[in-house]
Amino acid sequence: MASPGEETEEEAEFRASVRAELAGILGTPSPDRGLNFLGAGSDDLGEGRSFLGSLAGGGWMVPAWPVEHGGRGSSPEEAGIIAQELSRFARPDLYPFMVGLGMVGPVVLTHGTAEQRGRWLPAIRSGAEIWCQLFSEPDAGSDLAALSTRAVRDGDAWRVTGSKVWSSRAHYSRWGLLLARTDPAVPKHAGITAFALDMGSPGIEVLPLRQMNGDAHFNQVFLTDTPVFDGDRIGAEGDGWRVAITTLTHERGSLGGGFGPGRDQLIGLARGSGRTGDPVVRQRLAQVITELELIRQTGARARAAARQGRRPGPEGSGAKLRGSSAMKELADLALDLEGAAGLVGTGEWQTLFLTSPSLSIRGGTDEIQRNILAERVLGLPAEPRLDKGPPGTGSQ
Repeated sequence: MASPGEETEEEAEFRASVRAELAGILGTPSPDRGLNFLGAGSDDLGEGRSFLGSLAGGGWMVPAWPVEHGGRGSSPEEAGIIAQELSRFARPDLYPFMVGLGMVGPVVLTHGTAEQRGRWLPAIRSGAEIWCQLFSEPDAGSDLAALSTRAVRDGDAWRVTGSKVWSSRAHYSRWGLLLARTDPAVPKHAGITAFALDMGSPGIEVLPLRQMNGDAHFNQVFLTDTPVFDGDRIGAEGDGWRVAITTLTHERGSLGGGFGPGRDQLIGLARGSGRTGDPVVRQRLAQVITELELIRQTGARARAAARQGRRPGPEGSGAKLRGSSAMKELADLALDLEGAAGLVGTGEWQTLFLTSPSLSIRGGTDEIQRNILAERVLGLPAEPRLDKGPPGTGSQ
């Protein structure tokens, strides 16, 4: 029997078969995967759609989805092996598609109706339709449940008014996963409903927010009496907070598992700089590589736990927190290795360096992840909660 973190004989055979099948679809694996990271510096949809289309028939990008919805019905450990094997191939930046693939798809499978699954999942799987996330609001801060966007029932539809912020790719998304308050008289976590918003609906205005790395894919979205059909409601009325938790769990897991780019490129940069004999450089390089390896091993441990029938714990928060720190250290070291060119250049390392601070905010702030780990792993007392009453009351 394999020890935790090691592959069983069956898993090794499965990996070999996956490797062979993917090679037949994608050709020869390439170690040159570039530094595409969370969509920084890129908005190319054509190559991404072509890549997803080539894999859609076999369910390779969504192996854990049920077979009847275009997945492979894979176990968690099988899905992990498939992800590792896919990472061996050069591929375009898929970040514009990841809200759909990594979050909305699992949410629709968990909370959606049969009709909604049939309507949305095929286009998510193939990349034909891009989704954005309409959760955060300018006045809510990190307290997502304090959202004030209102949805008022109007026959078979709802009328939505409010604003959202930090909505990646909203300017060309086909759909948005929206949280809106439908009952302001109940405790705020209970008065929220989730919807799929057609981004072509009237009353929607999308304004870009330019970041310091030059990207403008974050947006603020204004909704004014925007209609949403009740058939596009996801989950029961007032059950939006449960939908949100499902979404955020998958978001943290997908971000936490995605902190792998740049390791080999960083090693190559260090060798090219001629500074590998510098003990400080070697120590910093070893620290970054160790952090990335710990993230990989944590993923292996989570797969081992799933193999033994245990439900996943807060690994997503731990991996996300560690990954945020590791990518900042990686980017900082890369610019130091580039020397003066790191200060004035405009290449991939500079883009990564200017992107990395945002990792402590997106997918749940570092402070939220630390609270989750403190309460659920260390058993520390929960922080005082003044946010459980109706919105605006401050009551417990």
